[in-house]
Amino acid sequence: MRTYIGTREALSTDEFIELALGTPIELWLGVEGESEEERAARLDAARDILAEYPNLPDDVSQVVAQVIEAHAPELFNVVPLAPRPAARRRNGKGRVAA
Repeated sequence: MRTYIGTREALSTDEFIELALGTPIELWLGVEGESEEERAARLDAARDILAEYPNLPDDVSQVVAQVIEAHAPELFNVVPLAPRPAARRRNGKGRVAA
């Protein structure tokens, strides 16, 4: 199955997230081994983006909710359960009641 954000095809999960956010995912999550100076610069850039686009968190949440709704079975490995047969109860005299 192919996944598109706008007119661009997302070929990986990271690319999907980057296209949906409009920014590289590393901007929000950071990268392993970044220095304190790099971290401060990254967080400043993220704050600038959020100041310019205050609806970004809501827009991202909406995209995530749509993706989860569209792909829930694959994401959560959901399988329908077979209906259970009705349980039989015993009456007070040790006999099975139907």
